[in-house]
Amino acid sequence: MKLLEEVRNVIRRKHYSIRTEQAYISWIKNYIGFHHMRHPRHMGKHAIEAFLTHLARDRNVASSTQNQAFNAILFLYRDVLG
Repeated sequence: MKLLEEVRNVIRRKHYSIRTEQAYISWIKNYIGFHHMRHPRHMGKHAIEAFLTHLARDRNVASSTQNQAFNAILFLYRDVLG
């Protein structure tokens, strides 16, 4: 998947830890999978909100976990997709 390769490249260029890379890749995969494999370029604010709400309501994740997912998605849009 070319998008995930680009995510890895940007993470490594920024010298993030391997654990951060693994976590971000995992959250980005979950985000894309939640939206039935749509490319993030074709999604926006509502898609992000729906995913984070799903994590809190349906998967009952802790706020720190939800925050990590948010930061991974923010990284994707801000640093990878521009």
